[in-house]
Parts: sequence; C-alpha cells; structure tokens
Amino acid sequence: MALEPLALPADDWSAFIEKRAGDALATARDVVTRLKDGTSRSAVETLELWNLGEIATANASSLTQLLAEVHPDAAVRGLAEQRLQDASAFVTERDQDRELFEVLSALDATELDAEATRLLDRVLRDFRRGGVDRDDATRARLAAISARITAVDQEFSRHVRDDVRSIRIAQDRLEGLPEDFIAAHPAGPDGLVEITTDYPDVRPFRNYAQDRAAREELTRAFNSRGWPENDALLHELLDLRAEQAHLLGYASWPDFDAEVKMIGTGDAIGEFIDRIADLADAAAREEADALLARARQDDPSLTGITTADSDYYEELIRREQYDVDAQDVRRYLDFPRVREGLLAVTGRLFGLTYREVHGVATWAEDVTSYDVLRGNTRLGRIHLDLHPREGKYKHAAQFDLVTGVRGIQLPEGVLVCNFPRGLMEHEQVKTLFHEFGHLLHHVLGGDQKWARFSGVATEWDFVEAPSQMLEEWAWDADILRSFAVDAAGEPIPAELVARLRRAADFGRGIWVRRQMFYAAVSYRLHLENPADHDAAVQELSERYEALGRVPGTHMQAAFGHLTAYSSAYYTYMWSLVIAKDLFSAFDPSDLFAPAVAGRYRDEVLARGGAADAADLVASFLGRPYSFDAYGAWLRS
Repeated sequence: MALEPLALPADDWSAFIEKRAGDALATARDVVTRLKDGTSRSAVETLELWNLGEIATANASSLTQLLAEVHPDAAVRGLAEQRLQDASAFVTERDQDRELFEVLSALDATELDAEATRLLDRVLRDFRRGGVDRDDATRARLAAISARITAVDQEFSRHVRDDVRSIRIAQDRLEGLPEDFIAAHPAGPDGLVEITTDYPDVRPFRNYAQDRAAREELTRAFNSRGWPENDALLHELLDLRAEQAHLLGYASWPDFDAEVKMIGTGDAIGEFIDRIADLADAAAREEADALLARARQDDPSLTGITTADSDYYEELIRREQYDVDAQDVRRYLDFPRVREGLLAVTGRLFGLTYREVHGVATWAEDVTSYDVLRGNTRLGRIHLDLHPREGKYKHAAQFDLVTGVRGIQLPEGVLVCNFPRGLMEHEQVKTLFHEFGHLLHHVLGGDQKWARFSGVATEWDFVEAPSQMLEEWAWDADILRSFAVDAAGEPIPAELVARLRRAADFGRGIWVRRQMFYAAVSYRLHLENPADHDAAVQELSERYEALGRVPGTHMQAAFGHLTAYSSAYYTYMWSLVIAKDLFSAFDPSDLFAPAVAGRYRDEVLARGGAADAADLVASFLGRPYSFDAYGAWLRS
C-alpha cells in the first residue's frame, strides 16, 4: 500500500500537537521497555526495534520544532516549545540508560551489514556522549544541563524572532529606494514612514537608501535585536555547554562538538578560520579601500567604512564601475515567477515533478504544498512558507516535518523564508535556491532503512554543501532567462547577467572575511567564554573583518546560529570548499546534463547520511575533495 503524507489539522493545532507528540513519545518509551525486556533477538532485530524508537522520537521533535517557529498563534508556539522540551528530555534520559546501553553494546556486529554496523557505532557513540558511563551524580547533572540548554535555546530564539524593531523617518529620507518599496511604505498619520528590522525592509534599505544617517539608524536597530535579554542567556548557555563538555571529559565545548564533524577537533576550527581569512585578506583590503574612496566622494571627512555603509557603496560601485543596477535586475525577479522557475529548474535537473496539493491543511494560509514525484512514484511532500508574518522565524531555513523511512513514512520538509511578495533581489533568489537545496536533500535522501541516516543526516559541516552548490543554477543566464522576465514578458538580457556575475566578484574578499568573523565569534565565544561579549566581539571584528562595525551594537544577541550551530558556524565556509569542488564535475555550458546530475542525485543526495560525507563526495568525484576549486574561485 502506498504511503500517505502526514494529515495536518484544519483547526485545533494544540490538540494535534498533544496527540502527535504524545503518541510518538509513548511509542519511543515503549520501544525502550521492549529492548530491555530480556527477549532474545538477533542483532538486526534489535536494531530494527531501536529504529522504530528513533522514528517515533523524530516524529515528536520535528513537528514541535517547526511549529514553535512558524505557527501564527503564540499559544500554539508555546505548547510546541514545551513538547519539544519533553522530546529532548526523553533523548537525554534514553542516552543515559545503562541497561539499554548494555543491550546494544552486547550486540554481535559480525551479524550486521556495513550500514547497520555504522548505525550501531553511531548509536553507541551517542550513549557515551550522553554520559552513560558516568556516575549517578554526573549523569543527573548532565540531564539537568541538557534540559536547561533546550529551554535557553528556545528563549534566545524567541527573543530574536519576536524582537522586531523599527525606525520612523520622514518620507523624503527614502530617496534612492525602489518605487515599489516606497509605495509599500506610506507615511503614517504623523507623516513618518516605519522601516522594520525584518529582512524585506532591511535588505533594500541598506542597499539603496542614500541617507547615511538613516542607514546607520536601521543597522543599529537590526544589530541590537534581542538585547539586553539575550546577553544573560548567552552567558548561561556558554557556561552550560562548557560544563557539559568538561563533565564528559573534553577540554572544551568546541572539542566536544567537533568530534562528530568532518573537521574532527576544536583546534582545527581555529586553524581553518585563520587559513581562509588569510586567503581573502589581500582582496578584502583592496575592496575596503575602494569602498572608502567612493564614500569619500560623498563625504571627504570619512575615515572608515562601517557595515551600515558597505552594502550601499558596494551596490554603487557595481552600478558605476560594472554597469549593473540592482534595481534594474529586480524588475525581472517577480516572486511568483521565481518560485515557479525554481521548481522547473530543479525538476528538470533531478528528474522530478512537483504536483501542487490544493486544499491541504497548513498552519498559515499562504503556505503552498507540493508532492514530489519521480515518474509515477511519490517521493515525499514539501511545504513552502516563504513570506514574513508576526511571530514567525526571521531567517531562512529548512525544517523537517516528517523523517522519511523506507516503507514506513514519506519524508516531508518545510522551507521557511521571509521574502517579499513582489520584486526580489538577486541575492534573495540565490537564498531561495540555497534553502531549496536543503529541502531536496531531505526528500531525496528520505528513502532510508534507518531513520538515523535519513535526509540531511550527514556530518554538520557537510550539510551546507549541496545547498551552496545549487546556488550556481541561479547564476546561469539561460536558466535565469527561463523565469526572470519583466512586466512586458521580456527575459533578462544575457549580457546583463554576465555583467551581474562580474559585479558580484567585487566584495567577495570582504564577504569571506565577514564570514570568518562570524565563525570566529561562534568558535571563540564557546572556547573562551568571555565575561564581556561586546568587547570580545569587537576584538574579533577588528581581527577578522575588513570593515568596521557600528559602535554600541550587540550582534551576538541576535546571532541565532549560536544556538543551533554553537561553535560551528565555520561549517558554512567548510561546506563551500566542498560545494565548489562538487560543482567542478558539472559542465558550465550544460548544467542540465543528465548523466552528471543523475549521478550527483543518486550518489550524494539520495544517500542521505548512509555514508560519511567524505566518502559520498569521493564516490561522486572519483577522488577525495580538495581546496583547488575553492582557491580558484577566491582568486578569480
């Protein structure tokens, strides 16, 4: 019998959460009881039973994590947070269960195939990392730490999500902004226009607003979200993680966290950050000098460029020196056409069909749902939640809704973004392709026997590589022309796309150095746990960024990656190294070549986490990955 997608409720979401999460956790607990009941089982039978528990645990946590971030009703979000805490507490309890550990560690691995052996190895490692071999007092403290970390993570994220700040300015200070932006921001009764810190406002304002003081005012508000509440939470979070690592015998949290990633050790993170920063240093300095020189044409008294100025002057230089007006590019990128183009491009690339599902219940009326098919076979379902609303997650991310397991349940994923409903920036189109790459990875990798290896289940420093590689399809002129058309139906000129690509090279060094600043904040705060976060962030900015930061701001208070990624923000650049190498296998003159695209789909995406990331990459490339393609890109 064909598997059916999860049936979502039309109205009572609270009751749905209680039943779905409650039933799933009850099943997971029952599995633990059965595993310890003394019944004689083979190693395969034991792991298959364990797998049912992992499926149930994922069903409890995926739904609640999603709804805690996207449901329009604050009460529903709060309930989802509570049930997510329950699921997290169960996992901590399970991974500290010595009797359960003894059952699994006693299995005869010679009875297992290679994939099952790998699963058992990962499961036993989780037990050790959970503290199963520690004394009772230590395990109790580790459980308390885990529960508190979950609560602090949620509170930190809630402050970022809910703290929407704004500035109010006179209408004449909107000079330079696109006409559709100005039309969408009429003056209020007091004659002032409100500009919020949500991305559909921030991005165009910082790119185009000619009023330097207004740009700085909005940048100051944006980089102060979550302050001061999140500063205290961040101190507590760093303390808890450091204590957890030490109780488990690790020198630092980065060492604990890196153990399960490709990079291996905490020290290697710092070395990687410095290596990449050094590679980008010369280009970043040259670009920063060019920005300052251009800014001094407007204000000769300037002695430096800050992040409040950089987007504006980068756009200005691209317009003046590369003949690329981003506002002209925008008129070809109307959101509905871009969305349909994305589906057409990825469908052709990977041999997929997206069938829109009408009438399916979702948590918000503007969510669109599609079944993903290959031939006549439904692989899974995706949900696109792509526009901002009050109380919704503020960034862009893919969330699991259902973990795919062969013969048991179809994978379902959700794309959560905050795009305008009208004209888009090309950078936003890149972001849409990027995040959709995660969604495809989840669905295409969702046909696994073991839940542990389903979908985006690779090492965390490989996770971004498939999505970063998919961005390349948003740069191809022929591909863009298939959906990027203006109001008269004229496609974007190929020559404009070529200029756009050349112009995008300007600022690359600055961008890489900025990414290494973020990575250093993520790593160093966890390594050193400084008493003064602002001072530490400022010191890291001066060391790694090519441009100055707006003084008196607190970017770390809204740096949401400090919760989910902890000390591992470096993974974005690590993944980009691999993404550039993966892309080198494609022919730039024929990005739809079916042989290489199909091989990439089957050997990388469809494998999920069934093998180590380095092995997946080597299987596809026919060799180990290298820095060569990335280095060539950085020097180009």
